[in-house]
Amino acid sequence: MTNPLLERHDLPPFDRILPEHVGPAIDAILTENRAAIATLATAPATWEAVPAVLEQLQDRLDQAWAPVSHLNAVANTDAWREAYNSALPRLAAYGTELGQNDALFAVYEALEKNPAFASWSAAQQQSIRNALRDFRLSGIGLPAADKKRFADIQEKLAGLTSAFSDAVLDATQSWELLLDDDSRLRGLPDSAKGLLAALAQQKEKTGWRITLDFPSYIAVMTHAHDRALREAVYTAYVTRASDQGPQAGQFDNSARMTEILQLRQEEAALLGYASFAEMSLVPKMAESPEQVISFLEDLAVRTRAGAEKELAELREFARTALGLTDLQPWDVTYASEKLKEKKYAVSQEQLRPYFPAPKVISGMLRIAETLYGLTIVERHDVVKWHDDVTYYEISENGEVVASFWLDPYARANKRGGAWMADCRVRRRREDGSLQKPVAFLACNFNPPVDGKPALLTHDEVTTLFHEFGHGLHHMLTRIEVAAVSGINGVAWDAVELPSQFHENWCWEPEALAIISGHVDTGEPLPPVLLEKMLAAKNFQSGLVMLRQLEFALFDMELHQQTAFDAGTVQRVLDGVRSRVAVLVPPAFNRFQHGFTHIFAGGYAAGYYSYKWAEVLSADAFSRFEEEGVMNVAVGRHFRDTVLAQGGSRPAAELFAEFRGRAPTVDALLRHSGL
Repeated sequence: MTNPLLERHDLPPFDRILPEHVGPAIDAILTENRAAIATLATAPATWEAVPAVLEQLQDRLDQAWAPVSHLNAVANTDAWREAYNSALPRLAAYGTELGQNDALFAVYEALEKNPAFASWSAAQQQSIRNALRDFRLSGIGLPAADKKRFADIQEKLAGLTSAFSDAVLDATQSWELLLDDDSRLRGLPDSAKGLLAALAQQKEKTGWRITLDFPSYIAVMTHAHDRALREAVYTAYVTRASDQGPQAGQFDNSARMTEILQLRQEEAALLGYASFAEMSLVPKMAESPEQVISFLEDLAVRTRAGAEKELAELREFARTALGLTDLQPWDVTYASEKLKEKKYAVSQEQLRPYFPAPKVISGMLRIAETLYGLTIVERHDVVKWHDDVTYYEISENGEVVASFWLDPYARANKRGGAWMADCRVRRRREDGSLQKPVAFLACNFNPPVDGKPALLTHDEVTTLFHEFGHGLHHMLTRIEVAAVSGINGVAWDAVELPSQFHENWCWEPEALAIISGHVDTGEPLPPVLLEKMLAAKNFQSGLVMLRQLEFALFDMELHQQTAFDAGTVQRVLDGVRSRVAVLVPPAFNRFQHGFTHIFAGGYAAGYYSYKWAEVLSADAFSRFEEEGVMNVAVGRHFRDTVLAQGGSRPAAELFAEFRGRAPTVDALLRHSGL
C-alpha cells in the first residue's frame, strides 16, 4: 500500500489520506529523522550543516502531520480520532528528545559563537536564539532522571489536552432537543428556524432539532421568547463536559483539568520557575505574571463603572419592557438584543440579509488586494475534504505567493469555533526553490439552507476577518527561515495583532460598501442602517470587556498556583469573579470545563494576549484612521513591517517601526467607547 503521507506534494491529497496511513507514516518519518539527527552531533557549526538540515527534517514531518491534525478537527470520526490520538505520544516524545539533545545543544551554542553569525540574516540569527531558549525550556540542563520525568510529562499532557478537547466536542454533539411543533420557537427568525429544521433532517427526523453547536445555541439564546427553553439550552451549554447539567459526569473534564495543571506546575518547577505562568512568559512580550495581572486589573478598573451602568440599564429594561423582574444569565443575550433593537432600531437579524457569505468573502478578498497589492482568485481544480470548502491563490505581480482553504460552515464532526492553521510554511528548500505558505481557515457559520446563500451576522463577518488576519500574517511573510516565517516565532501575546487589526474594516463605511450587498437586490447596506449599526457598535462594550478580562485573569491566576486539588479551579474562578464580574453566573455554571483555549490550545497563561494584542491592533489601526482606511501606502507599510517580517524581529520593534512610537492604550479605550 502506498502511503500518501510519505509522498511529497505541493498540497495534501485529501482524497487519498486515510486514518490507517497515520501511524505507519509518523513512525517512518520519526525513525528517519532520528537517524539523520544522530549524524548532526559531529557536523560543523554552520547554517547549512545543522539548522538547514533540521528545518528540512521538521518540514517533512509537518507536511505529514498538518493534514492529519486538520482532518481530526474538521472530520472528527472515531477512526480519525484514534489515529490522531495514537500518534500524539510519539510526537511528544520525539519533540522532547530533540529539545533535550545535549550534542545538538552544543552545536547550537557553537553556531551562536561562530564568527560568521554576525553576517547571517536577522531571521537566521533570531531562529538560533529562539532554538537555544527552547532547548532550555525543554530541560536541556536537567539531570537524567529529571529529563525523563520532563519527557513523561510532555507525553501525558499531549494525551490529556487532546482528551479534554474530545470531551468538549462529544458533549456538544451528544445533546439535542427535538421539537415536533414550532410553538416554542416563537421569536426565532425564519433563517434560524430553517437551520433547526435542517439539523433535524440531517438526522432523518421531522420537526426542529436544537443542538449545542454555536449557530443553533446562539439563535435560541438571542431570539426565543420561551424562557424555559432558553434556560434548558443555556444549562446544557454551560455545563458541557462537567459534573453538572443534563450530561453530568458523562464527559466530565474535572479530573483532566486538575491533572493538566499539576503536570504543568511540575514541569515549571523542574525548570526552576516558581509557576507555570512564569515559565510561559519566557518567550512572550510580557515580563512577569504580576505585570500581566496589573495590566488586566487596570483595564478592569477603567471598565467597571461603564459595565455596571450597562447592567443597570439592562435590568431596568428587562423589568419594565419584558416583565423579567429577576434577570437570569439565560435572559441576558435575549434581553440585550431586545434593548439594542429598542435603542438603535437595529439587530443582527436585520443586518443578516446584507451579508451573504459569498459577497462578504469576495469583498474581504478585494480589501486585502487593495491594501496589500495582491490578486486573489479561487481555484476549482484542487482536492478538498468537503464540498463546502473553497481554495484560493494569492498572487503578487503575476506570481503566486501563497494559498489557502476556507471551510466556513458548521457541520457534524467538525470542531466548534473558528481558527487558522498552517498547512505549509514559507521556506527556502535545500534545492534552492521556494516553498510557498498555505493556510487552513475554518469557521462555524450557519450553512446555506434551501439553496440560498448563507447569511452572516455582523459578528460572524468580524470573526471571518479575524481569522483571515491570522492567515495573512502566515501567508504574506517574506521570511525564508521556517522557524521565524509567518506566525512562527512571533511572541504569543503579539500573535493576535494582525487578526484583531483586520476586524476594524468591518466597521468602516468604505469597507462595508464592498463587503455588503442585499441577498435579493445586491444593494449595499443603506446609510440609515449603517448609521444605526455604527451607533450600536459599543453597545454593552463594558460588559463584553469585563467578561474577557475575567477569563484572562482566571487563566493567569490559575497558572500562578503551585498546588492543585479538585476544588482549585472553581475557587480561583470564583475569586476572580468576586473582584471583576458584575453579573455572576449560577453555581452550576462550568464554563471552565469547556475552556479549550487554555486546557487544550496554546493559550495557557496566555489568554491575556487577546487584550494585550488589542492594544497594539487598535493603536496600529488608528494610523489608518488618521491617513485613510483604504490608504494603499499605509497598507503596504503595515504589510512590510508587521505581516512580512514574521518572528524574525521582536514584535514591539516591528510595531514601533510601523507606528513611529511605542503603543498606548488610548485607541483601544476609544474604540470600545470607554
